[in-house]
Parts: sequence; C-alpha cells; structure tokens
Amino acid sequence: MTVEDADTDKAGARQGVQVIARAAAVLRTLKEAPGGMSLGQIAERVELPRSTVQRIVQALQEERLVITSGTAGGVRLGPELHALARAARYNIVDQLRPLLQELMEDTGETVDLSVLRGGRMIFLDQVQGTHRLRAVSSVGEVFPVTSTANGRACLALLSDSEARKMAENEWERLDQEPDWPRLSKALNIARATGFAEDHDDHTDGISALGFAFTDVVGDLHSVSVPIPSPRFGQQKTAVMAALQRLRTDLLRVLGS
Repeated sequence: MTVEDADTDKAGARQGVQVIARAAAVLRTLKEAPGGMSLGQIAERVELPRSTVQRIVQALQEERLVITSGTAGGVRLGPELHALARAARYNIVDQLRPLLQELMEDTGETVDLSVLRGGRMIFLDQVQGTHRLRAVSSVGEVFPVTSTANGRACLALLSDSEARKMAENEWERLDQEPDWPRLSKALNIARATGFAEDHDDHTDGISALGFAFTDVVGDLHSVSVPIPSPRFGQQKTAVMAALQRLRTDLLRVLGS
C-alpha cells in the first residue's frame, strides 16, 4: 500500500465516522418528536443542510430505521429501530442480573431494575430479598415517577423544565395535587448525593433508595432497593454503599 492509498483510506474512514455521527444526530432528534418531523425541521435542529439530511434520511429509510409519518414529507422513527431498542433493553436485563443478585446478597434486600417509558417507570427485573418481611413487585408493573425512588432518580437526570413537565403530566393524569417545590427539593438532593429516596411516599410502610443511569440507546433506567420502613434507617448506610459499588460495576459493564 502506498502513502497515497493510506491517506485515502484514512480520509474514507473519517468520512464514514462523520456520516454515522450525522445519522445518529438525526435519529436522536426524531426520538424527541414521536409524531414525526419534516426534513426542514430536522435540518434546522441538527444544523445541517437540508440536502444532506435528505440523503441521510433516504439511507435510514432503506434500513427501516425511519419511516414516513402522517405529515406531508415528514419522517419518524421506524420499526427496525424500535426492534433494536427492545433487544438492547432485554440485553441489559441479562447484563445486569448478576450485579442485582450480588447487591441482594450483600444487603438481603429486594433489588429492582426499571426503565422510564412514557412518563412511567416500568419494572424490567427484580431479585427478591431474603428477609421474611420484604418488598415485592411484578416484572412489567408500572409505577409513577414523582413518588418513587426509581422515578425520582430518573427525573433528577433531566433538566428542571423536563422533570417538571413530566411531573405535572403525571399529577394531572392521576388527579393528584401538584407539589413541585417538594419534588424539586427531592430532585436537588438526588443530584447532590447521586441517590433518590422515597419515604412511604408511594406505598405506606415501604421506603426506597435508587440511582438512575442512561443505557447505550439513551433510555433512562434505575436500580432501586425497596425496604420495609421499620428497618430503613438501620439499612440505609449499607444499602447506599452497596448501590455505589453496583453503580461503579454497572458503568464498567455498559462501557461508560
């Protein structure tokens, strides 16, 4: 291989990386618009020429990563991307199950893995604790975001405006009295400490600790430990230390 050939290969590699980065930017933009966006709107958001966006979208359409939306000339995320996202979520359960099991063995408490989806926390996995009195939920069960440790942990990773909008939507949906000042204080504590808490806020007699993280496809997840409130005080320090160890291992497993 000549020096000229090597330079050509390097230039091609750089161009390939740039195309992937631009395609990813388009997909992330469409993620925030479930109803779809026009090419012009996408171009404005990703700060690229409309012609460039059109070429990228055409390539993504061929792979079914985006599809035409109901709006004239608009596109939205396609079924193939949703299939890949589902595969990644199921994979994360497999990846994290050993860590959740280890945390349970360290503390004896139940450990939950959940994902933020549609403004709600959906339970993906659970390792039940060994105590006779323990908290148990079902995989697939849906919990609110404003009154749970796992939900608050995810909200704490959002901006205040995003968190408040999601919270207000939930309060309206559940016909609950809004209390943003109280929730905002809880989120600020979670941001400062890295852990969100719930003291009998969702279920009488159950308190919880949890932290949130972003997976490889950008979804927010949470690992939380629900504890019967009578022993929460004595368990809190040990559980928080175990969660911190798990978070370190989790980031290593996810390659973050």
